[in-house]
Formats: sequence, structure tokens, C-alpha cells
Amino acid sequence: MRARNRELFGLLSAALLITAGFAAVFIQESGKLSNVSLIYGAIFLGLCVAGHIFIRVTLPNADPYIFPLVAVLACFGLVMVYRIAGATEARQQAQWFVLGLVLFAGTVIVFREYRKLENYRYLIVIGSILFMVLPRVPGLEAATQTQTYGAYLEIHLGSLTFQPTEFAKIGLVIFLASYLRDHRQALAEGRKVLGYRVPPLKHLGPVLLLWGIAMLILVFLRDIGSSLMFYGGLLSIIYVATQRVSFVVVGLVAFGVGAWYLGTHIPHIDSRVQAWLHPFRPSLYYAQTGSSYQIANGLFSQSAGGLFGQGFGQALLTIPGTNDAYIPLPDTDMIYAVITDELGLFGSAALLLIYLLLVARGFKAAMLARDSFSKLMATGLSAILAIQVFVIVGGVTRVIPFTGVTLPFVSYGGSSIMANFILVALLLLVSDRARRPSTI
Repeated sequence: MRARNRELFGLLSAALLITAGFAAVFIQESGKLSNVSLIYGAIFLGLCVAGHIFIRVTLPNADPYIFPLVAVLACFGLVMVYRIAGATEARQQAQWFVLGLVLFAGTVIVFREYRKLENYRYLIVIGSILFMVLPRVPGLEAATQTQTYGAYLEIHLGSLTFQPTEFAKIGLVIFLASYLRDHRQALAEGRKVLGYRVPPLKHLGPVLLLWGIAMLILVFLRDIGSSLMFYGGLLSIIYVATQRVSFVVVGLVAFGVGAWYLGTHIPHIDSRVQAWLHPFRPSLYYAQTGSSYQIANGLFSQSAGGLFGQGFGQALLTIPGTNDAYIPLPDTDMIYAVITDELGLFGSAALLLIYLLLVARGFKAAMLARDSFSKLMATGLSAILAIQVFVIVGGVTRVIPFTGVTLPFVSYGGSSIMANFILVALLLLVSDRARRPSTI
């Protein structure tokens, strides 16, 4: 079977999944099967087939598995958002999905020769940094986000709300890939000092800048998740570019020291750490600020799911007899806890397996790439996607301190879907170029 036909077959499977998912939700809600599930499945399949035809025409040699895996995640997210938040938010999520497809197509058309992005690397990194600080600009920041969630993540433009960091992550990866393509040899070889190869300080400038940005995000935006995501992407690209484990070790130590210092001197970060270490302590569970209520109840919810889950509609979202949330933000930050509750360990493991396959195909594209910029960019984009999944799942399962980032393509939110569709478009552009038959 040819590559594009395998892609189409995978999209048929995704359409069947969304049809079965909505059918299960309708049966749980009304006790009977509705034809609406078939309509939703047909609409989703039509959108995916449109995307497939576009890829078949513009990127005939691209990886045949990336787009179907994204479709499976997206349809899974639509079903869960409908089940958790209702038809209105599910309809909005579907609209964001369509807009994401439009941005996907636009990215492929506009950046067909994506290597030209190297010429604008400094403009891209400056724009990305400015984009990240927008949530602290007076008049744009969300009025209640600091009081409610602790971090500055969103900006408001009238009725429109989005998270700039979702787009900034792509710009920073492009900058790093371009910069290291030119200077990786100098960083890898360096010069010997006391028997050790030390890279020239002038070439370490941008690397130190990114370390400073990661620390600044912790202080200025109070966003632990984005800090981990950006810095993890930085280390992955540096390792691939230089093949030196010492950079990763030193980078991890530097990040650990910086995080420890800020965590012991900034109350907001310290409260996050304390909630992580002692989620069941009554004084933290019932605290007005820095509460561990969300983390603890998320752990209770996952435990209730067991191996096979309680089934759709069975997760406890509100405290019985009240309208108070048992799990705050169940359709965004805590959606993984709800998935584990209703589908069990096997269901959540299946979701993580899909992410692993998607990231693996991204790294595959990086391995096949024929030029350094393409290789580094695909590596960084794949790594930052993997780290984003790790940050949110690790926070919900209490592996690391909890932070509010979205689960790509699954959590409710337009910024995440649109930015990640741009990310996928860039991966497919790299893959298409790498798999294109060479002409002599």
C-alpha cells in the first residue's frame, strides 16, 4: 500500500473512533443511540479527507502517519470536551480544529521553502520573546488569571483569548535550529582548558540567553510549564547539534540551581512545590492560595478509574449537591485525570502511546533530513511536543510540580490547537523534503 493510501486508511480509523465515542456519550446521557454521532463522524471524516487531499497534492512524499495520529488525538479531544463541558464548548473546539486545518494549509503554502526562515532568525526570536511577555502588558492581561490560577498565560483582545507562549515555542525552536546550524562545530570542538573542551563564550551567548529566558518566565510569567518546555527543547537541539552529553548535564544542573533558587525566594513557585510535596496536607488542601485541592482531587480521580475505568460520564466533576468543581478545569489542565477516571489505566496508556508514536515519527523525519537546519528544527519541534505532554501528564500524576499547560490536540483551547497544527505542518514539510527522491 502506498504512503498516501496508508494515510487515508488511518483517517478512516479516526472517523470511526469519533463516531464510536459520540455514540458512547449519547448512550450514557439518554440511554439510546443517536444518528447525530454518525453525522459528527461524517463531518470529521470530510475535514480529514480534505486535509489528506491537500497533503497528497502539496506534500506527496511526507510521512503518512503524522496526520492520522493528529486526527486521532483531535477526535479523542472533541469527544472528551463534549462529555465534560457540553455541546457549546465542543462546537467551539471543532471550530478551532477547522481553523487549525486552515493554518496548517497556510503554513505549507507560505513556507514551502521553509529553509528561508533561517534568514529571519533574529527577527523571529525577538518576536517570540515579545510575544511571550504580552500577558503582562496592561490592558491585555486577563484580569483574574493571577488570582485564580497563579500564572500569566493569556491575553484578551475583546472577546478573543489566546496563549502567546503556544506560538512562541515554535519561533524559539526555529531560531535555535538556525543558530546552531552555523555554530555547532565551534560549540562541539571548543578549545582545551585544563584538559577539557570548553566552547567559546561568544558562541554560548544565545544558549545563555535561552537559559535566562527560562528563568525569566518563572519569575515574570510565573509559568513553570513553559519554562520546562522551552528549556527542554533547547537541550535536545544542543545535544543533537553537538553530540556532547556534557552540555545536557551542565544545562540540567544550571536549570536545577536556578529553579531551586527561584523556588526558595519566590512565594508563588514555593507554594507550587509545597502543594506537589504535600498534596493531602489539610492546611494546603483548604488553602485560599497555593492550594493542593486540584492536585489531590486529580489523584483521587485517577485512582477511581482503576485499570479499565468507570465509563463515560462516571467521573465526578462537581461536588454532589453543589455546583462547586471537584476537579477544577477538567477540560483543560486536568483532562488527563478525567480520561484516566473514565477509561482507566489502559485508556490513558493508549493515549500516551499515540503521543509516543507521533513524537517518534517527528524524530524519524529529523533522522531522514538531509540538511542540518531541517534536522535540528524537526528535532526541536518533536522534543518540545513530547516535553509538553510530559509536563502536563507529569503534573497531573504528581511526577513533577503541577503547571497549567494544555495536552496537545486534546485539551480545550484554540491557541494550542492552532499552534500545534503549525508545528505539524513544519514537520511534514521537513518529512516531504527528506523523503523526496533525489535527482542527479
